[in-house]
Amino acid sequence: MVQVSRFKEQLARTPALLERLFVPAERELHVRSLAARFAAKEAVAKALGAPAGMNWQDCQVVTDAAGDPHVLIEGSVAEVADAKGIRYWHLSMSHDGDLATAMVVAEK
Repeated sequence: MVQVSRFKEQLARTPALLERLFVPAERELHVRSLAARFAAKEAVAKALGAPAGMNWQDCQVVTDAAGDPHVLIEGSVAEVADAKGIRYWHLSMSHDGDLATAMVVAEK
């Protein structure tokens, strides 16, 4: 869960966070959507055991034609997921008022 106003303040205080956390396509989104995507990436990291050296850009949230979100992993995140036998990701995201939340299920 991410408090949107606090996340917005962090991005304003440290502009480099935007580039560190998000791929170019994600950076164009509204701060509420960014907060939800950060919550999703954080949930992925926790599902993997918070691996050291995780590149946040190796995990992105994409939406399909119907608007449903999906986790797309590569690089450092995919290596850890492969080592743990994770083959499928299920993602739910939401934002309401000043809160954004995400939950992932990592399935073998």
